[in-house]
This record gives sequence, C-alpha cells and structure tokens, in this order.
Amino acid sequence: MSNPEQLSELFETQRGHLRGVAYRMLGSLTEADDAVQEAWLRLNRSDADEIQNLGGWLTTVVARVCLDMLRSRKARREETLESQEAAPPPLTIEAPNPEQEALMADSVGLALLVVLDTLSPAERVAFVLHDVFDLSFEEIAPIVGRTEAATRQLASRARRRVRTGETEPAPLLQSQRVVVDAFLTALRAGDFEGLLAVLDPDVVVRADAAAVAGGGRAEIHGARNWARGAVAFSRLARFVELAIIDGKVGLVMAPGGRLSRVLTFTVTNDKIVEAQIIADPVRLQQLQISTVE
Repeated sequence: MSNPEQLSELFETQRGHLRGVAYRMLGSLTEADDAVQEAWLRLNRSDADEIQNLGGWLTTVVARVCLDMLRSRKARREETLESQEAAPPPLTIEAPNPEQEALMADSVGLALLVVLDTLSPAERVAFVLHDVFDLSFEEIAPIVGRTEAATRQLASRARRRVRTGETEPAPLLQSQRVVVDAFLTALRAGDFEGLLAVLDPDVVVRADAAAVAGGGRAEIHGARNWARGAVAFSRLARFVELAIIDGKVGLVMAPGGRLSRVLTFTVTNDKIVEAQIIADPVRLQQLQISTVE
C-alpha cells in the first residue's frame, strides 16, 4: 500500500462504512465527515504497509476520534449549563445539506439518535460498535479504555436505555401508536383533513415558553386552529419521529440528530384530546425517551 493512489482507493472502499459508524456515534453528518477525514489523515501519517486489516484499523481510529469528540461535546454542554441559561433550541435546520442529513437520519432512526445522545460517550461507543456493527467486546475494550467485562456492562446499560421505557400496557401503547402515527403521516403530507381526522374537535395544545420564543401561541384550542398551524411546519416533519416519552407514544423533533422539541399526547377514543409541546432544554433532559419497537 505504499502507492498513494492505491491507498486512497482502498480508503474510499471503506468510506461508506466509516461514515455510518461515525454518524451513529455522533448524530451529525458534518461531524461524522470530520471524523472520517481525521481517520484519512492518520492513515497517511501511519506506515500503511504494517496494517494487516485496514477496515478494522480504520474503524478503531474513527471510533476513538468519535469518542474524543463526544467527550469534548459533553464537557461543552456541562460548561454551558453551569455558566448561562440554556437558549431555546432553534427551529432552523443547521446542517449544510439538510436533505442528505434527513436521509441519513431516517436510515438510522431519529428516536435512536435522541436516546443515544443521552448516553455517556463510552456507553454510546460500546453500544454502537457491538449492537450495531457487531464488534466483539474484546475489540471495543481498548477503544473505550475499559476491561472487557466493564465494556460489556457499558453496552448493557446503553441497551436497556435504548430499548426500555414502556410503562403503559402493550395494547394501549399500540392504540396510541396508531393515532400518533396517523397524525405524523398527515403532518408530513401537509394534509389538513388528515390532521382533523385524528384530532378531537376541542383539542387543547399547550406549548412551553421556549417553544413559543420565536413566535406562536402558548395555548391553542380547537382542531382546526391547530391543524392550520401544524400544516405550516410540515417541511420540518421529516425531522420528527415516534418515540416512547415518559411511557407514552409521542413525537421527537431532532434536526441534525439533536433533540429540539418533544410532543406528548393524551389520546382518548382514538382521538388526540390534548398535546404538550416541550422545547425547554432542561425539561427535555428530564424526559425518559426510548425507541418504539
């Protein structure tokens, strides 16, 4: 692999895999591409002829880069919370290529990205590498700097967080899911009549201060009033997905893989009778969110 062109070609065969690994760890397409680029730079600084398994070597490098980025991100968040009041999350999509970001997020699952974002950096890396990409704990342990047994525990804790959270009986959750899924389908299509079909005529919608900071009403009464406003936000619905929120089926909004808003619902007789829109960063951190199976 001493030929630079040959090395570049071999790296390109791994780029898609590496990008997928990095995106699941970081939840950001821009950051994932940065991690992959850093792996390429490190490969160029290494003696490539000594690398016996290029794919495994690059995956390890990308994982370590992502772990460092996650730790840095966590430190910045802690400093922000300690030093100032958290600002309301923006509604704008900051990704340089929102269409590509939306496609990538859809392939992974926004709810999964949201839950992964609540894990510690080491838990996230261990879960993604083992449960998603099937690396052994023996391979993962040196990356996260833990023993094999400790790494297994990291992945186990992460798995419980990702896959548990149901507190309602399964039949009730299923009926909620049908209604909320129909709401989301209508929202994505900008279907006014479809929204009315799942909303109680006297539905009440309440939004916290952060959700209405950029304009809007803190309380809306009536299905037609809410449906008209909801249709206006249909373009953002590609960044919305079903999730279990505090034990009930709701919606998470996560442009760029970062949780921005949550909608919780009260469903009675197959109609949404009440909804809460939560955008306050502190409140968002307190919610118990897991994926919908």
